[in-house]
Amino acid sequence: MFDPYFLLTTEKQRHRLSRIRPEDEQKQIMTTSIFEIDTAPDDTLRLTLAGEWKLGNVQPSAQGLLEQLEERKVNRVTFDTNELDDWDSMLLVFITRISEACSRHKVSMDQSGLPAGVRRLMVLSSPENQRTGIAHGAERQPFLARIGGITLELAASVQEALAFIGEVTLALFRLLRGRAGYRRIDLILNIQEAGVQALPIITLISLLIGMILAFIAAIQLKLFGAQIYVADVVGIGTVRVMGAVMAGVIMAGRTGAAYAAQIGTMQVNEEVDALQTLGLSPIEFLVLPRVLALTLMMPLLCVYADLMGVLGGMTVGVGVLNLGAVEYMNQTRAAISLTDFSVGLFHSFVFGILIAVSGCLRGIKCEGSASAVGNAATSAVVTAIVAMVVATLIITLSCQVLGI
Repeated sequence: MFDPYFLLTTEKQRHRLSRIRPEDEQKQIMTTSIFEIDTAPDDTLRLTLAGEWKLGNVQPSAQGLLEQLEERKVNRVTFDTNELDDWDSMLLVFITRISEACSRHKVSMDQSGLPAGVRRLMVLSSPENQRTGIAHGAERQPFLARIGGITLELAASVQEALAFIGEVTLALFRLLRGRAGYRRIDLILNIQEAGVQALPIITLISLLIGMILAFIAAIQLKLFGAQIYVADVVGIGTVRVMGAVMAGVIMAGRTGAAYAAQIGTMQVNEEVDALQTLGLSPIEFLVLPRVLALTLMMPLLCVYADLMGVLGGMTVGVGVLNLGAVEYMNQTRAAISLTDFSVGLFHSFVFGILIAVSGCLRGIKCEGSASAVGNAATSAVVTAIVAMVVATLIITLSCQVLGI
């Protein structure tokens, strides 16, 4: 049967498809995708691709090539694209079909004649490269190489953190001189977010922590009939350390992660670069209001957490241990000193700085992708909690040495 689009001769097999596409009401343009098959004596097929291979055209059929691969012995397939004008994904799909057919019939395919862009896309999409890890990471390195890489990354991270802390410190000095470039409304909004809006979760967690401390202390104190000293354990533990620590952990997961996500998203949207282009310092405009807000609010949140912790312990003491409410409060007031209260406030002040700096640092260093924003938020929480634990250890040892 004669096919007007497929003409087979002893030397050349040509397949031309064309379609008339209306450009406007007065003229029409002929767009053509040309596919030719040339045979060679050494069982090699040369595929000539010419014209425009774009989605607006009708894709030529590869049925003639598939029939030759099935019916006659072909060892090699090559390409000639010297007359190729323009192409898009239509050409890539066509080449992929030919590649799959050559793989099925165990015929080698020489891609050197294809455009460089097509070759790169074929390499990226090939199943072999997917399995070897081009899209999933590099080859596993030796143990010593990994240790060295981790050490270098740690040193770079420490350097970045110290540089960031230095920039924040300079911004604070400029604030004291009245030259910091930030908006007061941003500071007020951050104070509201880090203060009043955090009270519900602080209330719940602090009450539960106070109740847990009371239950733990009561287990042992009941053996000696000294249930009244539950007030001492809960009061001193909450006011001196636990109130500040629990408030810090809550704010690290709530506010520190939010700071990292907000600034990280601004990095992805190139808003930080826009601020620098406008001559505004991102440290002063974005970081400084957040650091000030959380540093100012953490001592107040610590005092509130201490109060909720004591109330939680009193709930257990009065409701479970049958202690009087007035008796419990008098014992708590006698046990807690101004020194314990001051140590707790100092803890919270340091925690506020650490949480805010950790969140803003991870946000500023965020890379330009959605997954990087999530990693920045996670890293901010982990960094803040680790920094708080180390700071608590240092402050506790210092108080022990000083006899406070």
